[in-house]
Amino acid sequence: MSHSSNMLPMMIGVLALVSTPIMATQFEVTPYIGIMSSSDLTVPETNTSISIDTATHFGVAVAWQESPNGQGQVLVNYASHDFVLGDDNQTSSVDVVYAHFNGIALFKQQSYITTVSIGLGAARFSGDGGSEIAPSFTAAIGTRYEISKEAAIVTELRAYASLMQDGDTLFCQTDICAAEYNDTTWIDTSISVGFSYKF
Repeated sequence: MSHSSNMLPMMIGVLALVSTPIMATQFEVTPYIGIMSSSDLTVPETNTSISIDTATHFGVAVAWQESPNGQGQVLVNYASHDFVLGDDNQTSSVDVVYAHFNGIALFKQQSYITTVSIGLGAARFSGDGGSEIAPSFTAAIGTRYEISKEAAIVTELRAYASLMQDGDTLFCQTDICAAEYNDTTWIDTSISVGFSYKF
């Protein structure tokens, strides 16, 4: 069951929180879209793997200039991964919302800028059995092609690592668990493209 209807209020809340302290300085907004691959799940009884599909993800970042070669950033990202359970091929999903504070290093080469980013935050996982919030780390490498002083095309390869709870019931209903994590760390990787505009 998708929880995408909860995404818009969450994004608006984050944007409201980060816009207040940076109103006096220039900041930029970057909407992203791309594809995201995820860790597999496991069937508890048989210990066999369940593949999770590669999902379309979207997000938005708000960044501000900390130095000539560095930015601070708040990034919120959403994806809904589908997977198939059981002999009857029942489709289920896990929805993931990431929210991170990132530091970005900028390495300029004429119109191109290479970016390296690391950040800490949290991830909210939602499934048929409820939801869970886990601490999360992210790292990325990307490029920026500046169209003008205000606008840029952004590409990015990013990884997320979230520390999940042992004995989680995210995929359980009435004490029956259809799936469980392969490991205590959930890994997502994404390839994204975005359009950045400075105000």
